[in-house]
Amino acid sequence: MQANPIPPVQCIGIPRETFPGEKRVATVPDVVEKLIKLGFRVAVESGAGDAANFSDDAYRAAGAEILGDAAALWAASDIVFKVRPPSSDEVARMREGTTLIDFIWPAQNPELMQQLAARKATVLAIDCLPRTLSRAQKMDALTSTAGVSGYRAVIEAANAFGRFFNGQITAAGKVPPAKVFIAGAGVAGLAAIGTAANLGAIVRANDTRAEVADQVKSLGGEFVKVDYEEEGSGGGGYAKVMSEGFQAAQRQMYAEQAKDADIIITTALIPGKPAPKLITAEMVQSMKPGSVIVDMAAEQGGNCELTVPGQAVVRHGVTIVGYTDLASRLAKQSSTLYATNLLRLTEELCKAKDGVAVVNMEDDAIRGLTVVKDGAITWPAPPLKQAPAPAPKAAAAPVAVQKSSHGPGEPMSAKTLTIVFAVLAVLFWAIGAYAPVAFLGHFTVFVLACFIGYMVVWNVTPALHTPLMSVTNAISSIIAIGALVQIAPPDAGINGRPDGLILWLAFAALVLTAVNMFGGFAVTRRMLAMFRK
Repeated sequence: MQANPIPPVQCIGIPRETFPGEKRVATVPDVVEKLIKLGFRVAVESGAGDAANFSDDAYRAAGAEILGDAAALWAASDIVFKVRPPSSDEVARMREGTTLIDFIWPAQNPELMQQLAARKATVLAIDCLPRTLSRAQKMDALTSTAGVSGYRAVIEAANAFGRFFNGQITAAGKVPPAKVFIAGAGVAGLAAIGTAANLGAIVRANDTRAEVADQVKSLGGEFVKVDYEEEGSGGGGYAKVMSEGFQAAQRQMYAEQAKDADIIITTALIPGKPAPKLITAEMVQSMKPGSVIVDMAAEQGGNCELTVPGQAVVRHGVTIVGYTDLASRLAKQSSTLYATNLLRLTEELCKAKDGVAVVNMEDDAIRGLTVVKDGAITWPAPPLKQAPAPAPKAAAAPVAVQKSSHGPGEPMSAKTLTIVFAVLAVLFWAIGAYAPVAFLGHFTVFVLACFIGYMVVWNVTPALHTPLMSVTNAISSIIAIGALVQIAPPDAGINGRPDGLILWLAFAALVLTAVNMFGGFAVTRRMLAMFRK
């Protein structure tokens, strides 16, 4: 009986990006080594990584084969990793049946989809990843790219801005902090908020999704709410198109922020649609001379009416930065992150680690990515299967609840408060009248400690409650003093040493409280370090 033939090891090709100004590369030498461990061969076009500071020698040392020209690379590749969508010339160089993993944007590139289908290709569009799947986060190149772009947007704004970001008081005078307004608090917006806040600017941000307000605050920004109630989440982690009423209220808020802000960074994009116009020409004209707008949506038409895609222009004394290659301006970092995302995807495609990629259309993440399968267009993917709703619990028998004199959250009535204080007064009188004198001193310290501890914890911001618990846990280890007293009592010379059981119990208590004490302070220091800039 003849055994099934072993499929040949596939070759992953990394061509040089041909899009004008693109500096990124689809994989890096460190990732090449890991792809080879999965069983693949890796071929890299000569010079593909030069613009991102990855030399041919670095790829060669990692185990990749360097091919001299693009035609040879495309002819040798079973799988191709790219950053930008392929050009018509690159599609023509593809072998039939090639698997392409790339940013495709199928809604914006219908002609490209037809060309790829004609080559009987299998295409995985990294931009179509179902981002709501938790297991897909490691493959989410959109998030990686957006984070780099948001950081770079602030750097470009700082370059065009004529002052410091942070406020300073110098011998030459006082410098006020820059005021930065960020429209859109997605991944790119949050990265921009964190970067601008770390540089010392006063940061305000807005988003149609109310749930991101806490994220804005956690990064040091202030969330500016539109005075109009409407839910803006469009599913899949994206925003939706808002109603005309909301947009009118939003424009009014943007107009107010434009007059006050020194820098505006816009990030608003809706998949498959032109970028919404948020900043009008009138708003630009109302801004202070020397202000800066960085339009991160410039490639899709821009959020500002005066944006020129790919250029930085000055209008009404305001510099409007419309660069479309923000991620490419940090080519080494963005290439490394993108390469790691593609590695995680490849691990899903090659779970056997035999150098053969298998596109499993039963896998929700892979199905969402696959826009062309063996020449058949499979985009858009069907909606994800919803998890079955939990079975409703049996209704519990009604329980009679005695009504209290005050509702939840309401203050006690004067009568109830008087009764509570009277009972406590009688209790304290009884303790003072009959308890030993030594007990009264300890009891007074205990009551004061409880009161002071309560007031201290009550006045601490909730974000610090966890590190506060660890440090109070450490402080509570003062009971170690009790263990020391048992090990070496003050009257040991008169009454002798304690018996063995008490001695060993005291020793064990001392060891445990020492671990508690030092561990509590160590955990507190590490957690508080997270809140420091």
